[in-house]
Amino acid sequence: MKRVLITGAAGFLGSHLCDRFIKEGMHVVAMDNLITGDLKNIEHLFKLEHFEFYHHDVSKFVFVPGELDYILHFASPASPIDYLKIPIQTLKVSSLGTHNVLGLARVKKARVLVASTSEVYGDPHVHPQTEEYWGNVNPVGPRGCYDEAKRFMEAITMAYHDYHGLETRIIRIFNTYGPRMRLNDGRVLPAFIGQALRGEDLTMFGDGSQTRSFCYVDDLVEGIFRLLMSDYHLPVNIGNPSEITIKEFGDEILKLTGAKQKLISKPLPKDDPKQRRPDITKAREILGWEPKVNRAEGLKITFDYFKSLTKDELNKVEHRKFN
Repeated sequence: MKRVLITGAAGFLGSHLCDRFIKEGMHVVAMDNLITGDLKNIEHLFKLEHFEFYHHDVSKFVFVPGELDYILHFASPASPIDYLKIPIQTLKVSSLGTHNVLGLARVKKARVLVASTSEVYGDPHVHPQTEEYWGNVNPVGPRGCYDEAKRFMEAITMAYHDYHGLETRIIRIFNTYGPRMRLNDGRVLPAFIGQALRGEDLTMFGDGSQTRSFCYVDDLVEGIFRLLMSDYHLPVNIGNPSEITIKEFGDEILKLTGAKQKLISKPLPKDDPKQRRPDITKAREILGWEPKVNRAEGLKITFDYFKSLTKDELNKVEHRKFN
């Protein structure tokens, strides 16, 4: 039986990856320090024979007994509400944490996939974004702790590939959504749905003309799996190229939820990207991958998930303990 280590396993994406690799018949070793993850995302797996969990911070030395065939490094705050509160931990998990994970992969002779992000492109001057675009990132701006951490992650991963001959894969993830997202994590989709369900006006930043491209989580997980199993070591964009403005997206959420509220505008945050759409030519040609779930279908599933939350969960304000 193949064994896979998934860091950030109790998070939104990490938990869906745990489900997928269990389904693939692998033994899953899950790791998370729970700084932004939540055990309820993976509690349904604890009863399984081929699932184990380590409560650990990968920024510190990482050890896992036994053989490992694959490592997926998804440990990192991913939402602005988190990485703006804990910028140093965000930098450490993608620098020290990635170093530790790559070292473990080298010892175990495991193939490792690291989760990078479309944020490496910053506020792009090239649209749509191809993997060859180097980006427009402010290293000392408020988002620099996240953007530059991921850029370093890519650089050290390539260094391990080139110097040590390590089998590495790099995925650049664009906006993804689906069940298990935290309702109040600062990202636009859960923010809009949460406000609609609470009867609040929907808050957009700027005039809403900035664009995003939303990929349903099942499609993303399929892309991750195909990239891991491929023989391609350079970065690959995985996302949905269907682009929409934030204002249009807010109108879609109002229609979906039946809310009677309106969209209101607040000042645009510093360095907020104006455009975001992946060029997925490489994913199509190398992996045979493209998204299958359209936005209307994915939003309905996600909305039903959020509707199932209790009133207390809907009104919960994030008060997380950061070390």
